[in-house]
Amino acid sequence: MKVDLHTAGHRKGVVCAPHAATVEDGRHILAEGGNAIEAMIAMAASIAAVYPHMNHIGGDGFWLIREPSGRVRALMGAGPAGSKATVRLYREHGHETIPPRGPLAALTVPGAVGAWMLAHEAAKAQGGKLPLDMLLGAAIAHAGEGYTVTRSQARLTAEKLPEMTDAAGFANAFLLDGKPPELGARIKQTALAATLEQLAQAGLDDFYRGDVGREIAADLERIGSPVTREDLIRYKAAVAEPLSVKLAAGTAYNTPPPTQGLASLIILALFERLGVTQAEGFDHIHGIVEATKRAFRVRDRIVTDPDKITADLNQFLAPEFLDAQAGKIDRRKAAPWPARKGEGDTVWMGTADASGLVVSYIQSLYWEFGSGCVLPATGVLMQNRGASFSLEAGAVNPLAPGRRPFHTLNPALAALKDGRVIAYGTMGGDGQPQSQAAVFTRHVHYRRPLADALDAPRWLLGRTWGSDHTNLRLESRFDGHLVDRLLSAGHDIEVMAEPYSDTMGHAGAVVLHPNATLEGGHDPRADGGAAGV
Repeated sequence: MKVDLHTAGHRKGVVCAPHAATVEDGRHILAEGGNAIEAMIAMAASIAAVYPHMNHIGGDGFWLIREPSGRVRALMGAGPAGSKATVRLYREHGHETIPPRGPLAALTVPGAVGAWMLAHEAAKAQGGKLPLDMLLGAAIAHAGEGYTVTRSQARLTAEKLPEMTDAAGFANAFLLDGKPPELGARIKQTALAATLEQLAQAGLDDFYRGDVGREIAADLERIGSPVTREDLIRYKAAVAEPLSVKLAAGTAYNTPPPTQGLASLIILALFERLGVTQAEGFDHIHGIVEATKRAFRVRDRIVTDPDKITADLNQFLAPEFLDAQAGKIDRRKAAPWPARKGEGDTVWMGTADASGLVVSYIQSLYWEFGSGCVLPATGVLMQNRGASFSLEAGAVNPLAPGRRPFHTLNPALAALKDGRVIAYGTMGGDGQPQSQAAVFTRHVHYRRPLADALDAPRWLLGRTWGSDHTNLRLESRFDGHLVDRLLSAGHDIEVMAEPYSDTMGHAGAVVLHPNATLEGGHDPRADGGAAGV
């Protein structure tokens, strides 16, 4: 199945996602009279069924919903550490850090479905009337009848297989005849299909407090995860006020802690203060990179479980703070960069409809395939988000039962003064705020068409797993003279071989225009696109 990477001029609704089947599933819900939130619920389930290496219902998820009234709300599906997830447990198993794979990596409650529950309530409040079995129907079919393995799933299964030796259920779920699947192969997730069918009939709450929750807990106990039945029963997603910052073009919104939405907003605000007038040149790329460094320093010092934060986050989005930080950016020279590890795999998706509903949504397992543990009774692939906790006393994000981990996830949305509303985002760990800034500045500041803003070459400040070398990676399509100028300014540059690299994330956006027409676009680096009705 192939869908367009960009679509515009629609009157009823528009969707975008990193997988073509999910795009079609969302478009179908809009065509059946569903609203943008209902379309996103269908897409959230669908993408778990067809793109399991990037996300699953055993992960977390965050929503930004802009209502027709103009109000923006955040739905926070961040699961806490299990009640048995103590530092002592990991020390007794001989771990100096939390293992990224296996049962001890599956240490947090899956929060995504809890946020689906809040979204379903919000959809009804906005006039949504489609039954849950219709919203989950396409996902049930994909999981039960089989889906086609994408290029990225085939590649990542082969690459990550050596890490999965302790990941219960991985081989049965994602290998064919004991080997990584080839591009185009067909895989079924029959247990997941049965779980989604149960949720469609019994309600989403069953995932935590019903038969599905009981089976999840039993399998988690069997494999040695520190998440218990009581942890599932107690869990509820939350509605929160989003963070926001005023820009010359309008108001930008993002999700509060434990996500890194604060950093994404700081980057946009700092870059605007640099007054860069020309896109794609040294000032543009250097300016965003240097703004990223300053934003990440704030993030790494402040962002943790929101219940543990005592600082007023609005002080970091206040003009006085932002002016001072922008003044510390050297316009000609790169600042030293003590980067932290923060890659991850995720999906971002967007929807909008003619009523004025606009949705920015992100769903993730953290690393590719998360913990690797697939629970046999339910087919739930558990995330490894808790691997971001520290076992060291005094850390910003220390492990403790019930504590929520730091999240790189952060869906973005902006209400512009020209009347447009844009939902945008990307996968990519530490790259998420950087790719968001690339897309936003190109499309909003410099008025490049949305398709061009998503296609243009991108960069990533950070490091890959297993490497101690921090650098600024650039796709190979950047002009050689620009690369030379960045090198001369002191940036540690690596030009990647690929002109379009998955390392740069899979970005997308949907736009509600003031004349009520709708536009969507998605990344050529991904396997999806955009469609509308």
